[in-house]
Amino acid sequence: MAPGSMEEPEAEEPPSSSLLTDWARAAYANVSTDPAEVTIRLVDKSEMRTLNRDYRGRDKATNVLSFPFRMEAGADPGLDFSLLGDIVICHPVVRAEALTQQKSVADHYAHMVTHGMLHLCGYDHQQESDAQRMEALETRILEFSGIADPYT
Repeated sequence: MAPGSMEEPEAEEPPSSSLLTDWARAAYANVSTDPAEVTIRLVDKSEMRTLNRDYRGRDKATNVLSFPFRMEAGADPGLDFSLLGDIVICHPVVRAEALTQQKSVADHYAHMVTHGMLHLCGYDHQQESDAQRMEALETRILEFSGIADPYT
């Protein structure tokens, strides 16, 4: 979507699963070379609101939530990769934020996937120094994919 477009955010479809996978791989490659698996799930506002309320105590829909689940490769005899966890993205919220921020839905999704992956890899933004570190890494990963700094 072009900046300033009057197009309704509902008209934008979510990115393909292959794009979501590419962004997740790009983020993960910056923090590890170990084989791993993650689930990315797209939900509506109602489901995201429930998840955010139940797991974070915030009764509103948000753009992305990460649910770490660390099972290392070899923990199960048939498991030759690590299970990192789940990323849940609320498509209507991401669409609306992209419109408000005058960026493409795809670029905003790339940011949300990158942000979620870093959370699954142990990064957080509870302290200002941690937030700066995480944001700098997100920006570097996204810039490598040709996506502008999401924080400017």
